[in-house]
Amino acid sequence: MANLLGALIGAAIDRGDGDSGIKGAIVGTIAESAIRAALPIAATWALGWAVQYGARKAWQAAVGHDPVDPQSGALAAG
Repeated sequence: MANLLGALIGAAIDRGDGDSGIKGAIVGTIAESAIRAALPIAATWALGWAVQYGARKAWQAAVGHDPVDPQSGALAAG
């Protein structure tokens, strides 16, 4: 029941080609499961990036220069 939406969408897409829709339902179920597994990872990455970006901008505002060297991408010493 949890993968019903993915199965219905996959079947509808597969029926557009004139097929029975069973293969599309299976592919839709697998795709929905993959998205359900990847979404928390992507959200965690995006949140971490936003926090790092905000911290870097706050550092630039407080100190007046970027702690990352623009040529090499490494942290500047001191």
